[in-house]
Amino acid sequence: MKRDNVIIRSSIIGIIANIFLAAFKAVVGLLSHSIAITLDAVNNLSDALSSVITIVGTKLAGKPADKDHPYGHGRVEFISALIISIIVLYAGATSLIESIKKIINPEQPDYAAASLIIVTVAILVKIVLGLYVKKTGESVNSDSLVDSGKDALLDAVISLTTLIAAGIFITTGFSTEPYLGAIISVVIIKSGYDMIQDAISTILGERVDSDLAKEIKQVVCESEEVRGAYDLILHNYGPDRFMGSIHIEVDDTLKADRIDEITRDISHRVYERFGILLEAVGIYSCNTTDAFAREAQTYTMSLVDQYPEILQVHGFYLNQDTHTITFDIVIDFAADDPSAIYNEVYEKVQARYPAYTLYITKDADISD
Repeated sequence: MKRDNVIIRSSIIGIIANIFLAAFKAVVGLLSHSIAITLDAVNNLSDALSSVITIVGTKLAGKPADKDHPYGHGRVEFISALIISIIVLYAGATSLIESIKKIINPEQPDYAAASLIIVTVAILVKIVLGLYVKKTGESVNSDSLVDSGKDALLDAVISLTTLIAAGIFITTGFSTEPYLGAIISVVIIKSGYDMIQDAISTILGERVDSDLAKEIKQVVCESEEVRGAYDLILHNYGPDRFMGSIHIEVDDTLKADRIDEITRDISHRVYERFGILLEAVGIYSCNTTDAFAREAQTYTMSLVDQYPEILQVHGFYLNQDTHTITFDIVIDFAADDPSAIYNEVYEKVQARYPAYTLYITKDADISD
């Protein structure tokens, strides 16, 4: 089944389940004067709304690319996940406010056997629904579904506190429901805040997954003529929708027609194995016949080894005709003063080879 269809089917199941639960809980909560059960009904409606947002987001994300949005609309799913996270945060804040009101102005709850049975059934339904939606979301890489599943599991915890409060009240005559409600509300607020952070982080753009980066570079280096793969950049235009670029290092003796064959083959293999479109495969030329160039590269590599903040050096090339030396260095984001490190390396290499013009590119630590 197509990914979009799986998401929509799971969301529809969630809508139906939450509407029925909301109706049952609303009636029971009003009859028993239980604020916790009534809040559960409201939470179920917010879950149903979350599922509606997931469906709308999935539909919009599935729209084909157009002139104004040539990379498609896949990022709409990230926005829908953010909206759901805000709903969870709002539900937690509302629950906390109502719980505090009940602490200040307590009401005597009425825990009828029928209401407790309904709450128990609701807990089981929400656990099953939450696990199903969350697992489905993880299987199709849908943040919206994962967040909806987490929300459902949190609702099950809220309902469980109602049973605990009922047991304490029946045993001791003391109503703990508002206090338990306040504690769980704080947990929901924290969960909503974490979800918002995750959604914003995804929208801002996150580091390429380390395992994925290594697998892509391994595939790229399967070509015999490729000495190394560097500067992998991936842009995320929706779940599992990546476009990017990479640099490869090849011998300076290779002809243009062979380089063209290699880059086309790399693009094809990466797309076939990962579904990732490499828009560009850049070339670093490696000195193979110039002994002086190899000596200069050896010196440069030994120099940068003295700086633990420098994670990598690549693309080294010395041109005798133009008297230029070019290479890239990757400096750790955690370095105290990247500019100072760059300047030190520049000055030392320049002092060693004063007759050459240096072009050192300071790369960012984008991917492993």
